Amino acid sequence: MESRSVAQAGVQWISLAHCSLHLLGSRPEEREQQEPHPAAMSAEVETSEGVDESEKKNSGALEKENQMRMADLSELLKEGTKEAHDRAENTQFVKDFLKGNIKKELFKLATTALYFTYSALEEEMEHNKDHPAFAPLYFPMELHRKEALTKDMEYFFGENWEEQVQCPKAAQKYVERIHYIGQNEPELLVAHAYTRYMGDLSGGQVLKKVAQRALKLPSTGEGTQFYLFENVDNAQQFKQLYRARMNALDLNMKTKERIVEEANKAFEYNMQIFNELDQAGSTLARETLEDGFPVHDGKGDKRKCPFYAAEQDKGALEGSSCPFRTAMAVLRKPSLQFILAAGVALAAGLLAWYYM
Repeated sequence: MESRSVAQAGVQWISLAHCSLHLLGSRPEEREQQEPHPAAMSAEVETSEGVDESEKKNSGALEKENQMRMADLSELLKEGTKEAHDRAENTQFVKDFLKGNIKKELFKLATTALYFTYSALEEEMEHNKDHPAFAPLYFPMELHRKEALTKDMEYFFGENWEEQVQCPKAAQKYVERIHYIGQNEPELLVAHAYTRYMGDLSGGQVLKKVAQRALKLPSTGEGTQFYLFENVDNAQQFKQLYRARMNALDLNMKTKERIVEEANKAFEYNMQIFNELDQAGSTLARETLEDGFPVHDGKGDKRKCPFYAAEQDKGALEGSSCPFRTAMAVLRKPSLQFILAAGVALAAGLLAWYYM
């Protein structure tokens, strides 16, 4: 049971995450179906005798529609995103992260993706804070993560971090979708807020400890401010409040179904980010030479190659490979090492003869 909870925590990290979206606590208690009292049954028969058959049908249809409208949005989201949730928690990046198998450069890239994602989400939430389909879920003091992520970015990249980073491709697609929703279908913002914040509250502390242990980050919180919700005293109680607010939104069944569909899209965007990070991790591992010389950084930037250390012209790098890496690979061959050694010895002999 504990391992399942840890796996769930990882999904939302990207939020990333992240997520542990099995929403507990706000679900109404399941009630056993009780047989009606005989007196009530007879009273129902008596009051129904004079009702026209067509009126009965209309009444039944109206009652059915009302029941559908009363379906809890939190439950619809939980059941409707279960498959996507399971797939997300089984991505390689999430599994590696939960095992503590993550490099600092990769964690920095992940934090960058989170920063751009939450910046877009909270910008659109701010624009729609008075929209009736979202206003009850506007909790900037308790939930917003941009300020915390800014502190993490400063810790990892320094004061001029904004000049060093750019939005990763997968995160950019997610950002564009969030802006589109906020500007055209703000009622669907619920899906993205649900996917991100509920998971952050569920698994944040687990992921914080994993990151601190794996990356040897300070226990005082530097680099993991994203996971710290200073204005939420009790995460479980706050999640119950949030789900209650979500269930009380005045939405018809069609809109609720669209929100569930959008939540599945949110999971897909998160999985694309996870996969991109996994690819970046593989590239980072490949592009580190056996003797420890880093050829490129985690973004595949050729300018990090020692040969290009002073090169500033990006155009000069296009379509070119790293000659330092090529030279090092060539020098590993024994035959070429012998030739090079002989050449050096010959040159040394000539110089010695010249200066005699």
